Amino acid sequence: MGNEFLDIKNPDDVKGIISNFQTIKKYEAVSIENSLYRVLAEDIHATINLPPFRKVTMDGYAVISEDTFLASEDEPVKLGLLEVIGAGDVPKEIVKNGFCTEVGTGSPLPEGADSVVMVEYTEVRDGIISIHESVTMGQNIAKEGSDIGEGELLLKKGTTITPEKIGVLSAIGLKTVPVYKKPEIAVISTGNELIRYDEEIQYGKIFDINSQTISSAVTACGCIPVKTEIVKDNYNDLKRKIIECQDMDLIITSGGTSAGRGDVLRQVLDDLGEVLVHGIAVKPGKPTIIGRFENEGVDKYVVGLPGNPVAASMVFQLFFAPFLKDMASIKTKSRLRKTNTIKIPLSRRYRPAKGRKHFLLVKVDDDNAIPILKDSGAITSLAEADGYIEIGKNVEIVEKGTLVKVHPLGNW
Repeated sequence: MGNEFLDIKNPDDVKGIISNFQTIKKYEAVSIENSLYRVLAEDIHATINLPPFRKVTMDGYAVISEDTFLASEDEPVKLGLLEVIGAGDVPKEIVKNGFCTEVGTGSPLPEGADSVVMVEYTEVRDGIISIHESVTMGQNIAKEGSDIGEGELLLKKGTTITPEKIGVLSAIGLKTVPVYKKPEIAVISTGNELIRYDEEIQYGKIFDINSQTISSAVTACGCIPVKTEIVKDNYNDLKRKIIECQDMDLIITSGGTSAGRGDVLRQVLDDLGEVLVHGIAVKPGKPTIIGRFENEGVDKYVVGLPGNPVAASMVFQLFFAPFLKDMASIKTKSRLRKTNTIKIPLSRRYRPAKGRKHFLLVKVDDDNAIPILKDSGAITSLAEADGYIEIGKNVEIVEKGTLVKVHPLGNW
């Protein structure tokens, strides 16, 4: 096997390959307390009428509307008071002509009454209620089922459960919620030079960055990262680890993807199944591998991100974050949320790499996009960056002052 990339693919072709991944949606029921930001796997229909009874919407007096028709400021209508009820109380008296019941917002409307006079238009003296303004039938009450009727669609399948949606589900007394199960994503860091964050640093070693950053990115996409121990650049170890993770919904590795001597992922994928992508015409992120193998009749996919943390993060965001969000049934873009993409001038002339689409990290200062010109292996470039700009593969020079579109980082 030579030390070369098999077939460098254009970014759009790679996105097409990823969009054709065969995945299986899984479901589970969770308690309503644990349903926040989960995604509904079924339509939810109202199991009761809302409101479940004729409900008072204003503090005041429940009356028979025709008793108030002649009421005015100068000549109020006088009614006898039967009882006082509040929210949660059950009326005992039936309202008849010439009488009323004091009611509070949210209380049931007493039988016989057909409307409520607001307390602001009344006076009380010696148990007699003076009504200074007339009301029409149905005024200041909500009919049973006026919000939604039993059996009607309450929330659609695919809805993300927000705090407000939990309120809606609570209103019908729902205890468990059918949701899409969060996909489990194996996250494997490879490299002889890597050590865990809690180990003592040694000469020639570096802390493992990717397992933390990629796991966090996986979580942000609505999935569950399953981190493994660091795997050495060894064929048998890497193959064993991938086979151990074959029940995961997706396997993401980082490192071991270049065409160099110690990079073994391509060989492992060749032996387990097939390599779909070996190299993308982008910078950073060229050494990216995508492979597929079969496990019990089901296609399993392995994504090999570059070991370079900057390249790994960029490739994940640009190519795989949308796919993971789709796996988790999360809408990629909300109609109510802006992407905050801005168009500003480039602060200096820039010459990109030829023949590859270039994603250039920039920071925004004084309304200019300032290119971050550190080596792509410098993780601090991510810390400094506010976003990135896209430069086409056939662009040779971007002149100073050119208006460029800055995409925010972390816009999962």
